[in-house]
Amino acid sequence: MNPQTFATLDATAIAGCVRDGSASAREVAQCALARVDMLNARYNAFTAITRERALADADAIDALRARGAPLPTLAGVPFAVKNLFDIAGLTTLAGAAIEATRPPATADATVVARLCAAGAVLVGALNMEEYAYGFVSENAHYGAVRNPHDVTCVAGGSSGGSAAALAAGMLPLTLGSDTSGSIRVPAALCGVYGLKPTYGRLPRSGAYLFAGSLDHVGPLARSIADLAAAYDAMQGPDARDTACAQHAVEPVSPLLDDGPGALRIAVADGYFADNAGDAALGVLAVAANALGVTRRVSLPAIDEVRAAGFVITAGEGAELHLADLRTRAGDFDPATRERFLAGALVPVAWYLRAQRFRAWFRAQMRDVFGGVDVILAPATPVPATPLGATAFELRGQHHPPRTHLGLLTHAFSFAGVPVVAVPIGGTAMPLGVQVIAAPWREDHALRVARALERAGVASAHVAAGALR
Repeated sequence: MNPQTFATLDATAIAGCVRDGSASAREVAQCALARVDMLNARYNAFTAITRERALADADAIDALRARGAPLPTLAGVPFAVKNLFDIAGLTTLAGAAIEATRPPATADATVVARLCAAGAVLVGALNMEEYAYGFVSENAHYGAVRNPHDVTCVAGGSSGGSAAALAAGMLPLTLGSDTSGSIRVPAALCGVYGLKPTYGRLPRSGAYLFAGSLDHVGPLARSIADLAAAYDAMQGPDARDTACAQHAVEPVSPLLDDGPGALRIAVADGYFADNAGDAALGVLAVAANALGVTRRVSLPAIDEVRAAGFVITAGEGAELHLADLRTRAGDFDPATRERFLAGALVPVAWYLRAQRFRAWFRAQMRDVFGGVDVILAPATPVPATPLGATAFELRGQHHPPRTHLGLLTHAFSFAGVPVVAVPIGGTAMPLGVQVIAAPWREDHALRVARALERAGVASAHVAAGALR
């Protein structure tokens, strides 16, 4: 296997090559490392490379095969993680200069350890927005992540490196986190798949939280099968994360090809039509037409959801960083610092009211899912904006990208429901749709996403510029 061939293979295909002996895990790891070495200066997706660990872990997989031992599901598959996940021996940066002074992690985050137990090979840590607070990944300390489809544009955020590494063909699988859209926005803008599971489905222990009430972790990939395989490998209760203490493993990979069947699917109307540009609505129509969906549904109080979400994230984020805001304010990205400082001024009564409203909204969403099984919505209002842009235009109004590229994703983190970001072809720059399901029904969202993939309207591909 050579690096160019490796670039376009998905995780399932790579594991198959390692399993049948057509490639060794070491050869695969070397291809991934060669791609990173060749391309990272262009896209700035990685902040650390775990070269020695990757080769040692790959050799361990090859030793298993040499002994005739059965290989795990993701044997030899290279992956990397947003740099807010603990990696043993590395300092967890969370995109911040302040964290660089902290000691290295002593153990891997739970989901990282579970992927490694499934045979995946960790290649490194990925660039992101400082403390996961924004949708552009223009990091003031470690540089901006550049979109592989157009290096003059943002990759989205806050998991920008996680999406860009996939779109550049550096590796087939990454991990990100999502508080208000931070997996789905970069996945859509870089043209890859991303899964934000149900709140509490995957453990966050060993991940640097932003707002614990809303934080989710999940995989990004270039195929639905890969997304499902990674998700299945990471499932299971974890007593160290109280939100994920008791949930059973419910594998989805065997269900993918069941198709939508009798699932009731609707398109989100109202707020989601009013806050999406023509191109975003166009790809939504493509997805709906491919599934034969004509039903529309409106969700309640979405403007209020965004307001309450800002109160919760700003308040919880400010509380987490209060000591550093008092003593090291100058070491923050100014844009992050100003929002945390504003959050520190949020009255407790506002925060409590926002949490009560969140409980009400989650109940409302359960009622909505009494009438439908899956909802389709645009993932972002517009395609990726230029690096350094201070505003994008939407319906005659101008919005700051750092906060407003997530206009359409907040509500579903707020509700804690599972969502798959699905890239839809046919536009000059990538755009995607959200496939949203009821709590704990990741299988529904993934089955519909797989149907879009099989219909040929959804696809994730390596950017042409990364293959030259």
